[in-house]
Amino acid sequence: MNAFLQFQKKYADSDSRFFESGGFRVHYKVFGKGEPLIVLLHGSFLSVRSWRDVVAPLSEKTTVLVFDRPAFGLTSRPVPSPENDVRYSPEAQSDLVVRLIEEVGHEKAILVGNSTGGTLALLVALRHPRQVQGLVLVGAMVYSGYATSEVPAFLKPLLTGMSPVFSRLMKFLITKLYDRNIRGFWYNKALLSDETLAAFRKDLMIGDWSRAFWELFLETHHLGLEKKLGNLEVPSLVITGEHDLTVKTEESFKLAREIPGAELEVIPNCGHLPQEEVPEAFVAAVMLFLEKSMKML
Repeated sequence: MNAFLQFQKKYADSDSRFFESGGFRVHYKVFGKGEPLIVLLHGSFLSVRSWRDVVAPLSEKTTVLVFDRPAFGLTSRPVPSPENDVRYSPEAQSDLVVRLIEEVGHEKAILVGNSTGGTLALLVALRHPRQVQGLVLVGAMVYSGYATSEVPAFLKPLLTGMSPVFSRLMKFLITKLYDRNIRGFWYNKALLSDETLAAFRKDLMIGDWSRAFWELFLETHHLGLEKKLGNLEVPSLVITGEHDLTVKTEESFKLAREIPGAELEVIPNCGHLPQEEVPEAFVAAVMLFLEKSMKML
């Protein structure tokens, strides 16, 4: 039994499921039943834990799928090589979402993505429009951060060749700055307990986690999403926390303007993670959108 499989067996919950795809053993959970299927995509440095307070109410009338994105949580962290199909690119992750939708017996889904999870939700809708019924983009990175960062092509061979060195450096930096970074996602930081923060840290720092995050970084490239927004033809809701400093509210306002027919919801008294900081308000906004959008489909 390989080392990461031992981690999965040790830390998996009773409702945890696993799915083999593209060299990854993907950790996911399913709640509720029936149509539509809602897929929740968490942001960077987080895990399925980010949705802990909203899966139950969201799944009262729907099926809800949550999963740990590659490089996070209990999803395995294989190293790409010429001998395997492992890829951490945004495109590969978007394809994985579609395979997960099929794995749980559905043809399409409503995608709810937070932060970089919102980036991926948008990318899935653009690459696989027939599999997406609707979009809820929560502090989604479209005009900055993950969606626009790029490793220069001329540097990539050097960085790849020195992956062991740079992944150790990344491990040092993330370990040192992790708590401050996660707290920065919150407006009312008193609501983030030390126990929850420690649990998120444990979710991330499993196995050779820094090497996986480094591989994710190496695959980062400018996605040009802002040029493709006019192609979206699905009901869309853009949500921003009133005090989001990670993806500034102005970016979410712009996103809502540029997606045809999109609605905008500003949730007060929260930062970058409304599903964690004000879960009841978040659920209310999503369910109202679903009620209206399902009538449109």
